[in-house]
Amino acid sequence: MTASVLQNQIKHNEDKLRSLQLGGHVGFDTLPDQLVTRSVDAGFVFNILCIGETGIGKSTLMDSLFNTTFESNPVPHSLPGVKLKSHTYELHEGTVKLKLTLVDTIGYGDQVNKDDSFKAIVDYIDAQFEVYLQEELKIKRNIATYHDTRIHACLYFICPTGHGLKSIDLVCMKKLDSKVNIIPIIAKADTISKPELEKFKAKIMNELVSNGVRIYRFPTDDETVADVNSSMNNLVPFAVCGSTDFVRVGNKMMRARQYPWGTVQVENEAHCDFNKLREMLVRTNMEDLRETTHIKHYEVYRRHRMEQMGFSDVDSDNKPVSFQQTYEQKRQMIQQEMAQREEEMRQQFVQRVKEKEAELKESEKELNSRYERLKKDHAEEKRRYEEAKRQLEEEQAEFLRRKRQCQSSSSSSLPGHHTLTLKGKKK
Repeated sequence: MTASVLQNQIKHNEDKLRSLQLGGHVGFDTLPDQLVTRSVDAGFVFNILCIGETGIGKSTLMDSLFNTTFESNPVPHSLPGVKLKSHTYELHEGTVKLKLTLVDTIGYGDQVNKDDSFKAIVDYIDAQFEVYLQEELKIKRNIATYHDTRIHACLYFICPTGHGLKSIDLVCMKKLDSKVNIIPIIAKADTISKPELEKFKAKIMNELVSNGVRIYRFPTDDETVADVNSSMNNLVPFAVCGSTDFVRVGNKMMRARQYPWGTVQVENEAHCDFNKLREMLVRTNMEDLRETTHIKHYEVYRRHRMEQMGFSDVDSDNKPVSFQQTYEQKRQMIQQEMAQREEEMRQQFVQRVKEKEAELKESEKELNSRYERLKKDHAEEKRRYEEAKRQLEEEQAEFLRRKRQCQSSSSSSLPGHHTLTLKGKKK
């Protein structure tokens, strides 16, 4: 096709496309308002996972973050393993409803052997992905009203030692970076000085980069928040502290921690990064955290699980294949496997029946042999008894004969002689 012909065709297609001018207000510019109204009526869901050692201030920070008091019980340091405990709360702010789920890692870092401390956390995150996947795979599903329990943000609490990350921190974050949005924070940041805190932050980031740990980066593709998110990415990890106590500062009651040397105001940016964390986590990037969880971390898990179940977008020749074709192939393979297993089970059953028949025949043969032997022994015993009976009858007949003989001889003898005989016996 020549260039002139191609240009004529493009011009002809452009002539077919007409740009209509609206004669008045139509109203589809209200679609964003409709979406906002629908979302507000349905409410929002947000789930936070707090990972840190016992007593590092996880519950206190959550109370400060949402300006409320959540239920929490003291946990001992003597637990044998790591357990995850979740609590769901209904929060209302204005006309917006938020179903907030806080998941705490109880006993994390308290064991002598910390090799498997991350396993319970990984299993919990995968379990929430699996529950959502099973809901998606249902014939009759209801995602709109389904309570999404997938973790949207993971706040990893780092001890303010000033000496860098611990081995358990690096191992755990490396295991979780592909499953959840990790936001590292330095807990109880008021325990170290500002110069030490800056060095500590730099050291933490160097260790994370050198070990290949991927943490959550605030998005910079939106022009409205690009500048603030870019500056906040340079402040990670946030150095924060929380408090459940309120102290009067001037004419205002503020969350603060009182020390002999002074007062640390939680919401004062000169004292800690609490306000910046709340701004980034709740006010600016909460929806991006939810979206990243769904389109990135959940999709990775979903693809892996679908491949485990035998589903793929391409065939062995790397050609696109539909889900229906994959399903039919998988179904056919399963039917063949079931038929093969059925045949194997039938052969095993036939073999076992033959073995059982041979065993029964052997038992029958043994019983017949035993029966013949007992029968023979019985006949021999009967013959002996009959012989003994015959001898007894002969002895009885001989006894009777002798008895009659004696009686007949006694009656024919004289009385005197009989008397003498008796006397002689007495002598």
